[in-house]
Amino acid sequence: MMPVGDGRMRSGGRLGDEDVPGDDFYRFLRSGHVLRSLLREFLEEDFLRRVCRHRLTRSQFCFLKLITTNSDLQVGELARCLGVSPAASSKSLDKLENLGLVSREISGHDRRAILLKASPEGEELVRAYERLKAAQLAPVIDSLGEEKTVQLCELLEEVCGAILERSTVHRESCLRCAGYYRPDCLFERPQGQCALRPRERDEKKISDQMEA
Repeated sequence: MMPVGDGRMRSGGRLGDEDVPGDDFYRFLRSGHVLRSLLREFLEEDFLRRVCRHRLTRSQFCFLKLITTNSDLQVGELARCLGVSPAASSKSLDKLENLGLVSREISGHDRRAILLKASPEGEELVRAYERLKAAQLAPVIDSLGEEKTVQLCELLEEVCGAILERSTVHRESCLRCAGYYRPDCLFERPQGQCALRPRERDEKKISDQMEA
């Protein structure tokens, strides 16, 4: 069954019946869009609003998470990792700094370098967000059982990998995993290095924070 609004190309450039994907294709697209919408609604709106007394946007929280994940990150590195202009980066940093969530300090090794550091409140905000996310979503995943969960993850990785292989957009860095980095990430090669990947010296620190 074709979704409403889809055309069927024929000789004049419209799809013929033989070219139209089957029902499974549209079932996959529907489920994928519903999942994306639910994750955005719960993770980026409801959960963030519940743990944060400040009005942070998704991008501002992404800035905070990146700074929390990577201590002593330089201002220029932040803009480059997130793929935004220095002006946009500075605007988000100004708000986070005014809220007391991050601070800017002059490097003791190079006075030309401005380092970013999350405040205790900023770090606690990220931890609280992760705790709430785990508390709300882990039971859903656990209800599938280990076998189904493994199969689901493997299928999602296979589909995502195949789609990314067809992407023609070059990225210097990738943010698609929202910081849930794995050393064997399948998507770094086609998408660029994970911008939220912890530096080696910070990996244990972040692991300890998420378990606290």
